[in-house]
Amino acid sequence: MNSTFTKLLRMILALLLLVFGANKIYPFLPIFSMPPAAANFMESLQSTGYVLYVVAVLEICIGLLLLFRKWVPFALLVLAPISINILLFHLFLDVSSIWVAIVIVALNAILIYKYWQSYRQLFH
Repeated sequence: MNSTFTKLLRMILALLLLVFGANKIYPFLPIFSMPPAAANFMESLQSTGYVLYVVAVLEICIGLLLLFRKWVPFALLVLAPISINILLFHLFLDVSSIWVAIVIVALNAILIYKYWQSYRQLFH
């Protein structure tokens, strides 16, 4: 859990979450054209007025927890369904930028594996 490899993965995941979470609240990354289905989906989430902000706040909070090494196993579990949804969004609606989703899911899965001893009691 405290290896340099684990720390590096945790920091990379934290920075990705902080950047993409902040970008949902205040867009600063360049906007690439999305397929119409993906654009419609994102537009409908944005029109609710709260869904993207909730996801953004969760991503920022999880990123901060990972960055400051607080409640890391909890943060990874909360991130699991979010990262799966990111992957599914890109798999079904916007395949062109699926690599970011794959990186986030892979980092989350590897870190859950590295912290597996924290989850053992859940399965007894």
